[in-house]
Order: sequence, then C-alpha cells, then structure tokens
Amino acid sequence: MVGIDTFSSLDIRIGRIMNVEDHEGARKPMYKLTIFFGDEVGSRTVVAGIKDKYRKEELIDKKIACIINLDPKVIAGIESQGMILAAGEEDVAILVPDRDMKEGSRVH
Repeated sequence: MVGIDTFSSLDIRIGRIMNVEDHEGARKPMYKLTIFFGDEVGSRTVVAGIKDKYRKEELIDKKIACIINLDPKVIAGIESQGMILAAGEEDVAILVPDRDMKEGSRVH
C-alpha cells in the first residue's frame, strides 16, 4: 500500500503536447514529446512508448496528465523529464481531463 504522503509527493499536472517527433534511437516505438505545463513550469521533453498506439496528428494540442517531478531519465540518448499517464496494456489510452483545463493545473 502507498500512503497519502507518498501519493502527495507526486507532482501531477495537465500539459499540452506542442510537438511530436519520432525517437529514432529507441529500440521500441517511441515519440519525443514537447509538453507545455504553463508559465510556472514551462515546457518539458518527455519520451513515451506510444508510437504504435497514436499517430502524431492525434497527439498535437492534446491536453494530458503527466508526472513532472520524477528524476530525469535518459532513454536512448534523450533525457525524459516526466511521464505521461496512460491506462491499459494492449489497448492503451492516455489519461486526459474531461473538460478543458489550463496548462499546469495540478491533479489531486
């Protein structure tokens, strides 16, 4: 079990995907995403293994939930500065707010 203090330590925010590029150096099908989290946080680069689930056009301007305070991780030469939240194994769905939310809004 995870205590509320552990959960509360995660900084989960709404961001808008600004740019999507193929991550050619990765072994698995991945994208390099540029996500804007509002003026307080700015933009971050996030590497995500969703290339075989989403087309680039589906992702541009999509508002999504991300964890932004994970330690950065280099994935096939690119530093990923967060993690998008998604559900499922085979039929993957990115978690999105059910109404328009401002970039940088915190998820509680």
